[in-house]
Amino acid sequence: MSGKKKATKAGKAAATRCGFVAVIGAPNAGKSTLVNRLVGAKVSIVSPKVQTTRSRVLGIAMRDQAQILFVDTPGIFAPRRRLDRAMVAAAWQGAGDADLVVLLIDASHKQPDEETERILADLKRADRKIILALNKVDLVKQRERLLTLASAMDATGCFSDIFMISAETGDGVEDLMRVLVERLPEGPWLYPEDQITDVPLRLLAAEVTREHLFRQLHQEVPYALTVETESWEDFQDGSVKIQQAILVEREGQKAIVIGKGGARAKAVREAAQAELQEMLDRKVHLFLAVKVKENWSEERDRYKELGLDWDA
Repeated sequence: MSGKKKATKAGKAAATRCGFVAVIGAPNAGKSTLVNRLVGAKVSIVSPKVQTTRSRVLGIAMRDQAQILFVDTPGIFAPRRRLDRAMVAAAWQGAGDADLVVLLIDASHKQPDEETERILADLKRADRKIILALNKVDLVKQRERLLTLASAMDATGCFSDIFMISAETGDGVEDLMRVLVERLPEGPWLYPEDQITDVPLRLLAAEVTREHLFRQLHQEVPYALTVETESWEDFQDGSVKIQQAILVEREGQKAIVIGKGGARAKAVREAAQAELQEMLDRKVHLFLAVKVKENWSEERDRYKELGLDWDA
């Protein structure tokens, strides 16, 4: 089916379209929520905390004869660690490689934050027209404030279009999608039309667990951990056994992740297992082990697995 042309009602063949759309923005602007909304399924983890997304995630959506390849990128911010630098580099590379770029700005802020101002400055230097989506408009009670923000953004000269949307509720998202489809280049589809992401299941399962850790933990602890799927065993009854390791940097963090009497680790396991069962549509037996690995964020192979540049 990929790359073929179908007959329209008028009897003419409609050309297929396919292209990459990078979604960029400051941390917590709502990029993953928007990509999940546009794809119509969860392909990228979401939490209220900033910097949840660590690598580029591809979400694949179909609209009529178009296949839209959404690239959910890490938030762009001032990096401090090697992992931070790699995440920001991945975001900019995703934008540079894409056919279309959408900048997402949290419109609920009274004015653009430092990260957004930095992104705007970089976009001006790049001299490339992109699409702006003012997100979380459902949280803004004063319409005049939205119009003022839109006018200020238009004055930068960076944007070909400006949309007001809510990725959470879906308001305005279909209007954005329609314009994206119209501007995609003609070409064959790159993936089967029933595929929604290119993220391997083992990595996706690890990310689901990491999301629930982010939701349970606070301060610096969630940023000092990662999750890896150590084994994946399919059974004849259709169920699957997944063993994962939660890696932290210090013993004190291990105790926090486990919680009193193992309560926090149990809550994370149960929540992640329930979500994986729904996602995979099969019985899941999830086992978690918390391990101390001081320098996990400095391992070159781990960056390769996440699609990040260790030398960024």
